[in-house]
Amino acid sequence: MTTINDIAQKADVAKSTVSKVINNYEGVNEETRKHILKIMKENNFWPNATARSLSTNKSNIIGIFTASSLNDQFFREVLEGIEEIMGRAGYDLYYFLGGPWNISEKSNINYSFVEKSRDRNVDGVILLSYLIEDDQHFKAILESRIPTVFIDLDLEGNNTSYVMSDNTQGVKQAVKYLYDLGHRKIGYIDGLDNSRPAFFRFSGFKKIMKEKKLELQKNWIYRSEYTAQKGFQAMESILKLEKKPSAFLIQDNMAIGALQAVNKAGYNVPGDFSVIGFDDIELSAHYDLTTIRQNKFSMGEAASKQLLKIINGQKYQPLQIKTKLVARGSCREFD
Repeated sequence: MTTINDIAQKADVAKSTVSKVINNYEGVNEETRKHILKIMKENNFWPNATARSLSTNKSNIIGIFTASSLNDQFFREVLEGIEEIMGRAGYDLYYFLGGPWNISEKSNINYSFVEKSRDRNVDGVILLSYLIEDDQHFKAILESRIPTVFIDLDLEGNNTSYVMSDNTQGVKQAVKYLYDLGHRKIGYIDGLDNSRPAFFRFSGFKKIMKEKKLELQKNWIYRSEYTAQKGFQAMESILKLEKKPSAFLIQDNMAIGALQAVNKAGYNVPGDFSVIGFDDIELSAHYDLTTIRQNKFSMGEAASKQLLKIINGQKYQPLQIKTKLVARGSCREFD
């Protein structure tokens, strides 16, 4: 079996130099690095990950906790951004199943985020798609020394930061767009305040409506889970009102259901109502939905870069990613 000593002898370098190359340390010139990697490849020598972890106290594995399905339309793009940066940095990803769970109902022993992370010896973790009501489970990880970055949840602690879209800016973009088209009666369908993005969006919506001196009708506002079914129910309820808005700001998943409710009621978009979404999920283009795009890939990239800074002892700070208006065919000027 080929050993690190064999590689050092064949490459005519010190064993410590080979070790530096294996563990991607600095201090080895590029020509020597390439030469050693060539010798390693020729001899089919790749060090055991467990042994490397023991020698460096690093696993080169990042833990990913997600409350949503990995196939979620929004977070799938975020994960692509994470994979891009972490892959280039030499890290593998370990996808954990949801969050804390009990080892035994009888013992009621809780297997927390921290215990899962330490058990798998990850170098850091990224948590995404969690609601603020889950924060009871985050206390231990916030107080731990585990490098941590949250996506869409603004929590900070020891070695902990977060990345979010600028949801306030995004909702202001949406209302201004509708306002400039001549709309003065605007309905609102979005998530609940246990989602921090939804909280910031609704706060921004109320502020921009006040700035524009627009009426904030309570029965034009519907907040629930991010599903097409809830969007359908919300729109169906609003369309039964005698006094209706001319335009709507709706989160994309909910907007898909809302558009179906509009069609079922015999109306059409944008002929009878203008609709602008929020998120720009993949299906938005299929429905020709004008929307506010969250740069989901960039969110994943930014979270990864922040986590690497925390791991490497560099300065870091929470980040907000700008949104962008994507104009399609679901809005028109109000007559």
